[in-house]
Amino acid sequence: MKALIIINDPPYGTERLYNGLRLAHALLREKTEVIVFLMGDAVLGAKAGQKTPDGYYNAERMVRRVTKSGRVLLCGTCLDARGITDAEVLEGAERSTMDALAQATVEADRVLTF
Repeated sequence: MKALIIINDPPYGTERLYNGLRLAHALLREKTEVIVFLMGDAVLGAKAGQKTPDGYYNAERMVRRVTKSGRVLLCGTCLDARGITDAEVLEGAERSTMDALAQATVEADRVLTF
């Protein structure tokens, strides 16, 4: 099965990115092919160098875990709007486009949004 998870919310302040990534991790354990597409403020979850308080989840580490077995695509327009350069994005996450999101949507068996 192929799953596409689209996340729009910021990495901190709501728990949508956190829960979307938790679901991605669970699906990857089930041997599902997973693509996570981060758009809007969610692209901030793939910014390298995040420092969170002890005991608090770290979005960067969670995104990195997805890149090990799945794909993380980042809305290029959203990155540009937030002044995030490719050099600031964690290794393994890929700058992407709306066309790529459309293609992933067509190819997915399940599309989930957070």
